[in-house]
Amino acid sequence: MKKVSAHNVDPITIENRLLELSSSRSFFALYTSRGYPNSHKKYELVFGWGAKKVLFKEELKSGGLESGWKFGFLGYELRHEFEELSKGNPTQGDWPDAQFFIPEIVGVLKLDGTLEISASSQEEAQKVLDMVLQASSLIKDGPTRLEFQPIETRAQYVQAIESLKQHIQHGDIYEVNYCTSFRAEIKELDPVALFQKMANATDAPFSAYLKMDHHILLCTSPERYVLKEERSILSQPIKGTNRRLKQDNERAQKVLLESEKERAENVMIVDLVRNDLSHVASKGSVEVTELLGMYAFKNVNQMISTVKAVLKPEVSNWDIIASSFPMGSMTGAPKISAMELAELHEKTAREVYSGATGYVTPEGDFDFNVVIRSIALNTLSKVATLHVGGAITILSDPQEEYEECMLKAESMFQSAK
Repeated sequence: MKKVSAHNVDPITIENRLLELSSSRSFFALYTSRGYPNSHKKYELVFGWGAKKVLFKEELKSGGLESGWKFGFLGYELRHEFEELSKGNPTQGDWPDAQFFIPEIVGVLKLDGTLEISASSQEEAQKVLDMVLQASSLIKDGPTRLEFQPIETRAQYVQAIESLKQHIQHGDIYEVNYCTSFRAEIKELDPVALFQKMANATDAPFSAYLKMDHHILLCTSPERYVLKEERSILSQPIKGTNRRLKQDNERAQKVLLESEKERAENVMIVDLVRNDLSHVASKGSVEVTELLGMYAFKNVNQMISTVKAVLKPEVSNWDIIASSFPMGSMTGAPKISAMELAELHEKTAREVYSGATGYVTPEGDFDFNVVIRSIALNTLSKVATLHVGGAITILSDPQEEYEECMLKAESMFQSAK
């Protein structure tokens, strides 16, 4: 591909222009850090559109996740490729297990403000650059209302948590991520306008707008699943959430950090991630470089840890996914038992939620988030879904867990008004 570039480009201005351009395209992907100062990010944003080829699960398994620009998602149900697990909860949005596309146009906005566009020819790249740099309105004024209805009542949620705690009490598991869901009928909706409201409410560093024909993912995730750079990999699991205070937020962070329950959740998942990465890592290279790090986002505080490793020789991108998917923060420990029990108690399939979305670079590096704080749209069946969940331990209070779920969903519910 041929490249052209421009300098001193404002991230949010370009983000809004790209979203404006997405409306006329069937395949479009935007991954944006929203300016959040993550020490491991390489780009402010990455985007691509136009599908030279669409890759599904079987092609991804046979080398489709290796080198070359690709954008897409790994749905939670992809877990059945790696483990013998029960499956039976009804789907709502009919999402594939996994899907990526090879883009015709790619753009990256580097940390120094350089916007680089790649296309099949110099002329095409310049044409796209000129189009992207055109002025646009900052926020789309389109319909964003979705009337979400819960799939289970609060009482049903509490009953499920009580049952899961019994399994913990009996030693079947130590921790489990339990998810509840909401569904809405799509009537009149502008997905771009809705995503902009969600993104502006959170400024989450792993936000994504992904359009795969009639499936559209609006994701404002604060969590990285796994980053690969040459022979190094890095995972940043989140466990521990509370509301960010407008004043004296240090007090809220101190409460979170000192919570025995939240610390235990985080440490257990860090151990699980260490074990997952060890299957593809060189001996002795797995290390926890940050434990119980405290991060303030626009609406919540999060406790985040960082696990790094050096890859063994000849490990493929698919091998990395196979060793670590689904991510420990969305399953529990032990992983297989936790997934089985979550499946037994949850009312619907998670589909793309609890999976990952991200991109692969020409060098074969990749960066995938965890699909949380998201709304998934099927514009063909006119169904919108919203999932939210949290880690359940022996110390969990079911009523408090429900309130934490509502806190996590708050920005999405308010955006969809």
